[in-house]
Amino acid sequence: MSESSSSGPGAFEQEIQLQVPLTERARAALSFQSYESAPRIRDVTLRPLSRHWSENGWFAEYLRLEGGKVGIHGAPPISIRQISLSRAAPERINAFHIHPKLPQNELWTVVEGQLLVWLADCREGSATEGVLQKVILTGEEPVQLFIPAGVAHGYRAGPQGALLLYAMDQEFDITDPNEGRLPWDYFGAQLWEADRG
Repeated sequence: MSESSSSGPGAFEQEIQLQVPLTERARAALSFQSYESAPRIRDVTLRPLSRHWSENGWFAEYLRLEGGKVGIHGAPPISIRQISLSRAAPERINAFHIHPKLPQNELWTVVEGQLLVWLADCREGSATEGVLQKVILTGEEPVQLFIPAGVAHGYRAGPQGALLLYAMDQEFDITDPNEGRLPWDYFGAQLWEADRG
């Protein structure tokens, strides 16, 4: 669910012949939307939840444990050690988290509201090292987002906030937290700006 990006003002002025005459000021500010696929981080997986509807509402299976592990299509099987809920206040930016003391894989699903999620591959030697990936998670269309260990992650909640359900293969230890932090603007403050497109 990564979004497309646009080129900066005037970026295509030299490359594209305009058949509609524009003012010099409009030409200088002109940009074009790009619909190329955004880069994806290796091992990050998105899986839509299958909803089964009835007159009473809907049901979706979240996890099925097999031999103590959960297998998400396209991701390595992990042993779930903790499942938590987190309420994000409206427009809250909570970034960036990374868990370097022990490998910690996470599985996120927004069940209410919306999150703009940014992921950054910080794994040394990864084929996608340094790649940034944007994902929109929403309770309207719930999906499972698998975040592998070594991928920094953060979010900005939508105008109504969000309720995040997440599972991980490590337990939180208050005596020795594995909660590494990178500054919210470590990968650029522009990541969190509103799309005014």
